Amino acid sequence: MISIVDYGLGNVQAIANIYKRLNIPAQLVSTASALAEATRLVLPGVGAFDWAMSRLNDSGMRETLDHLVLRDRRPVLGICVGMQMMAHRSEEGVQHGLGWIDGVVKRFDEAAFHERTHLPHMGWNDVAPRQPGGLFAGIETESRFYFLHSYHIVPANAADVIAYTDYNVRFASSIRHDNVFGTQFHPEKSHHWGVRLLRNFAEL
Repeated sequence: MISIVDYGLGNVQAIANIYKRLNIPAQLVSTASALAEATRLVLPGVGAFDWAMSRLNDSGMRETLDHLVLRDRRPVLGICVGMQMMAHRSEEGVQHGLGWIDGVVKRFDEAAFHERTHLPHMGWNDVAPRQPGGLFAGIETESRFYFLHSYHIVPANAADVIAYTDYNVRFASSIRHDNVFGTQFHPEKSHHWGVRLLRNFAEL
């Protein structure tokens, strides 16, 4: 069963609807007891880093999530701020992140932009996987996903980056470390590319 963590943030129903159409068992969970049944986890997120971390910490699910991800090694997919929360910290706030992946979250440096663009990075952009298969099986080339963010994760280990995107600078748009996966983009808003990625996660 795929458990979509419902702590009051993120497009949880949109993700659940996609899995329903794919005939893949998935449920929204908002309690630690229900979360314990998960074989896979999806951690959505929108808004500011500190607000998201506070909502998750107050949900009563934080300890169970850590247990499932770090000890039981259940696959987890973080989406947008949900991926950023997996790092140790963010320049956007002062709260500690989950620390599931070694890295920090930084704001785009607009002063270094070589074109007249602005933040947030919003809309469709190309995603270039580093290797075929896995989360991007069947969508390795010419895949486009929907973004909405001003911050991005910078993993300590470049090998944890599985896809890059360019927005004046190249940044990690998808990561993986062992059982921990993340996308800066929103697969639930990315039409058939996003549907395929969510299916791939369910089948990994």
